Amino acid sequence: MIEKTLLITGASRGIGAEIAKLFAQNGYNISFCYKTSEKEAKAIENELLKYNVKVYSQKADLTQSCEIKSFVDNTISKFKKIDVLINNAGVGLQKLFIDCDENDYEYIFNSNIKSMILVTKFVLPNMLKYKKGKIINISSIWGEIGGSCEVLYSASKSACIGFTKALSKEYGLENINVNAISPGFILTDMNNNLSEKEIEDYKNTLSLNKLGTTSDVAELALFLASKKSDYITGQIIGINGGAY
Repeated sequence: MIEKTLLITGASRGIGAEIAKLFAQNGYNISFCYKTSEKEAKAIENELLKYNVKVYSQKADLTQSCEIKSFVDNTISKFKKIDVLINNAGVGLQKLFIDCDENDYEYIFNSNIKSMILVTKFVLPNMLKYKKGKIINISSIWGEIGGSCEVLYSASKSACIGFTKALSKEYGLENINVNAISPGFILTDMNNNLSEKEIEDYKNTLSLNKLGTTSDVAELALFLASKKSDYITGQIIGINGGAY
């Protein structure tokens, strides 16, 4: 069996952790980074090893290009080839736009866009070397329709969408597929600040009348990484229960 490698950012919890586990279950070697959640990252690493795959993890600040380069270089040194890149790491911010300042802007865009661009930039040469690769960016429904009190976050996720579409055109002839997953309300730690009533009210606006799970997103990511998706590129795939 030919070994395949997934490099994923932000896999110590939530959607990223679920994606890493599902890919490991399907035979992928896993390389992931984390910023602060060292205890959670170690637990995920130990869990992934149970699937008899190779695992590499590294602490890295994805707003710092030198740390990103180190992480990618070490991944290539260990696994030689990166078959799939999933840009999952990101942060949120719920705040009235008028109350946002330059620090908020830098926090959101450095974490959600700068990091994604730099990780992709350092991974691409490896994919170009083998003339094959799948890049999957995690955007958000708010990047498509906008979210009140999440203007900067929505703008950053819109930038992710533009980046995905443009990159897919630039590297399609090199046999590199670039797509984005745009989740709606997914049950993760990021939503712990919402009350049960707020969650129930949102659920009632959905066609399917239920919230998404990290497993739903992971299954979609696995499909986009598979041969079955070879003719899909430049797409923003919503997974939102029929939110719009």
